[in-house]
Amino acid sequence: MDFNDTLSIGMDDFSNEDVEIPEILPMMAVRDVVVFNYMIIPLFVGRPGSVEAVNEALDSNKLIMLVTQKNATKDNPDIEDLYKVGMVCMVMRTLKLPDGRLKVLVQAMSKARIKEFIRTEPSYQVSVEVIEDLEAVDVSVETEALMRSVREQTEKIMSLRGILSADLMMIINNIEEPGRLADLVGSNLRLKIEESQAILEESDPVERLKLVNNFLTKELEVSTVQAKIQNDAKEEMSRSQREYFLREQLHALQKELGDTDDRSQEIEDLIKKLKKTKMPKSVRKEAKKQIERMDMMHPDSSEATIIRGYIDWILDLPWKKSTKDMLDLVKAKEVLDEDHYGLDSVKERILEYLAVRKLNDSTKGPILCFVGPPGVGKTSLGQSIARAMGRNFHRLSLGGMRDEAEIRGHRRTYIGAMPGRIIQGLKTAGSNNPIFMMDEIDKIGADYRGDPSSALLEVLDPEQNDEFSDHYLNLPFDLSKVLFITTANMTHTIPGPLMDRMEVIRLSGYTLEEKLVIVNKYLLPRQIKENGIKASHLSIDDETITYVITHYTQEAGLRNLEREIGKLCRKVARKIAEGGRGPYAISERTLAKYLGPPKAIPEAEINRLEQPGLVTGLAWTEIGGEILQIEVNLMPGKGRLTLTGQLGDVMKESAQAALTYCRSRSKQLNLEEDYFDKHDLHIHVPAGAIPKDGPSAGITMATALYSAITQKVPVSKLAMTGEVTLRGRVLPIGGLKEKALAALRAGIDKVIIPELNKTDLIEIPKDIRSKMQFFPVKSMDQVVKIAFAEAEPAVAKKKK
Repeated sequence: MDFNDTLSIGMDDFSNEDVEIPEILPMMAVRDVVVFNYMIIPLFVGRPGSVEAVNEALDSNKLIMLVTQKNATKDNPDIEDLYKVGMVCMVMRTLKLPDGRLKVLVQAMSKARIKEFIRTEPSYQVSVEVIEDLEAVDVSVETEALMRSVREQTEKIMSLRGILSADLMMIINNIEEPGRLADLVGSNLRLKIEESQAILEESDPVERLKLVNNFLTKELEVSTVQAKIQNDAKEEMSRSQREYFLREQLHALQKELGDTDDRSQEIEDLIKKLKKTKMPKSVRKEAKKQIERMDMMHPDSSEATIIRGYIDWILDLPWKKSTKDMLDLVKAKEVLDEDHYGLDSVKERILEYLAVRKLNDSTKGPILCFVGPPGVGKTSLGQSIARAMGRNFHRLSLGGMRDEAEIRGHRRTYIGAMPGRIIQGLKTAGSNNPIFMMDEIDKIGADYRGDPSSALLEVLDPEQNDEFSDHYLNLPFDLSKVLFITTANMTHTIPGPLMDRMEVIRLSGYTLEEKLVIVNKYLLPRQIKENGIKASHLSIDDETITYVITHYTQEAGLRNLEREIGKLCRKVARKIAEGGRGPYAISERTLAKYLGPPKAIPEAEINRLEQPGLVTGLAWTEIGGEILQIEVNLMPGKGRLTLTGQLGDVMKESAQAALTYCRSRSKQLNLEEDYFDKHDLHIHVPAGAIPKDGPSAGITMATALYSAITQKVPVSKLAMTGEVTLRGRVLPIGGLKEKALAALRAGIDKVIIPELNKTDLIEIPKDIRSKMQFFPVKSMDQVVKIAFAEAEPAVAKKKK
């Protein structure tokens, strides 16, 4: 605790005469501090026993006995490790910290001695007796002289330390009680624990003040010597500067004689490197200036070290060093196809960029953003693009980044300053036109240190990143040749201005057929190689791989699928290592021996009930599309609507709008006027433990309500998605491709979609469209006709 902080805290005027101190109290051991009377002090409590003692005090009268342990390094002190005299304190305030510790503010109430240790586990509980300090009846001349000596020495010490304050001295001068003055000054002397404890245990206020006076005398001597050392250091610095100029003169003489030292050789090496390095004129001018400054400084000074690091960064950066792009489009396409199956939209965009570069080599690099579920190959795709273009590759993870200096760097005035991650990445890549991948841009954060996403606005803007200025370098660096690629699982967490600067390319996931090809072409050969076996050691057919995909994974990407394939290879590797010869044939019948029981039941194999009030919807999540079962039950009641399944506000509003639509069709349904006043409706969306929200379940809820009211059963293998309005209009939704893939995985071949989403069908692969029927609708009346088997034209019909 700081000296003046303790004075201001210690002089808080309070009364403890009305507080009754019980005989039995919880006890807590403190380290590196002795608590004196009249003190208010913050403590950090982390040991389990100490936390338990504080909680016990809070549960009773907030009083706790604090004693100092003799050895501060001991985490679990025994009884003999504790002093017996301490302070009874009142717990005034507590704060639980994120790391589990407590921050406690305590107020010293009375000095006490431990009579008996009643309990040692889980926390100490002791019997105490209060120690009443003797009162100084008459302040004698000797005592007054002692108090004046203490005040004067305290003032001198504060003056030597540079913390002298008129307010503090006024507080000290106003204290007339010897004991209180001794406690206040003694608590701030930075004494050893044994010495502070000796002051605490002294009951006679005059004797206690004498002890403090002795320690003050010793502290004054130390502070005087310390001030003298500082003055000597300043004189030494002046002497060092004089020696530096003499040394430089000697250096000039040595240069004339041809006898150079290590320092001059270092400067010459830097100048040679500067001449060889290609860089803009302004950068070369600044680098030369800094080398000249460094040459004028003492080699052991701290500033010389900082300037040397700055010069190294300037000379190591690839200001004008570029790799030559491979502009052979045919070969580039072969590389992309070799590394990834499918993903045609991404490959097409890269080939377009290469074509433009071939015709116009001054074009700026695009800012691409790959958005898709985990495991679809966003990061590995960046590496393939670098290989196809013949460029260097650097990856930067933005997930959890909260400090703006991570992007722009620290200013050189700070100790340990260094450039931001952008400049560091370019130095690592070794060229000024690498493929620079920024992963997890949707998970970037912000706090009191700044907003990294705002700093990225300059980096990811082709119109202004040709003069990107890092705080550390304070020199413009051209980023326009860099091909930036960002990745994200979702877009709604990316700030709007940042989103506006990027060209979004969506990777929706893989179909069953695509996964089968990827396993045979990429995953299985890679896992065979990584696990040290040969292709001849195991045999697995397409039907078994398909079973693994459908019964052991449930994902849009490939990560879990590769883990399962790797597990198969490890099992075979163990058999080979134990002396087996193989080949080991893996089939659906023997698959459980290798991977255990199936971890997922395909939606297509679930026996869905076909009954009134049960309708299938489609939802989009950050890990791909999902099907959504919506159930409605109708029962006699008073017109209440119950919604369950952890629905968000938007889904609740969709349910209200769906009910309003059904009530507006009462006449067409031949319902009594008071039908809805005599029946309760319950809408449930499994699974109940998963929160759900979004507008795209509107027509599904309306159809389920309609089905429950009319007791009509919807047609089989039908799903739908779309937002509904009070007037029954069907509004567009997003994520149609992901939802279509989810429907196909679930064995659904008929999907009702909004009319305005009809143009989105082109994004769905032809092989998927050929297996499904899509029904574009404008109103709920059309939805009802299709859902209950009344004819309606489809966009794509299932092949026969």
